[in-house]
Amino acid sequence: SLAELGEVALPDVEIEPEPQIDHLGRTYATGKRKDAVARVWLRPGVGTITVNKRAVEVYFARPALRMIINQPAELVARLSQYDVICTVKGGGLSGQAGAVRHGISRALVAREPELRKMLRSGGFLTRDSRVVERKKYGKRKARRSFQFSKR
Repeated sequence: SLAELGEVALPDVEIEPEPQIDHLGRTYATGKRKDAVARVWLRPGVGTITVNKRAVEVYFARPALRMIINQPAELVARLSQYDVICTVKGGGLSGQAGAVRHGISRALVAREPELRKMLRSGGFLTRDSRVVERKKYGKRKARRSFQFSKR
C-alpha cells in the first residue's frame, strides 16, 4: 500500500491553472496556422481588434476572415470585453486569420482557465497541422503530373 511506502495519496482534485496577466493587465499567447505566426495580446476593453497596427476591417477586408477571427470570442460570449492587439507574420491572409484565431483562443484560456473546456470542444485550441505538401521530382506540382501524350 501507499502508506507502507511512505507516500501520501492525494485526493482526485483538478487544480485550476492561475490566470496569466502581466503588470500592464495583458495576457499573451502565440497562434499558428500553415506558415503564419500570430502574437496576440488580450487586455480589458471594448472589443477592438488591431492587427499589425491596423484595424481588423482594414487588414482582413474579406468578411469570412473577420468571422474566423471572431469565432472564439463569440463562442464564450467575450466579444466586447477584451481588446485584441496582435502582430502576424508569414503565410497568406487565410493562414494569418487562422493563426490570429488560434492565438485569441489560447489567450482567452490563459486569462480565464475555466473557458478551456468550451474552447477545446469547439476545436479552437488545436493547432491545425495541415501544411503545404512538398513538390516531388518527376511531377509538375506535389501530385500533378506533366501532360501525357500517347502520339
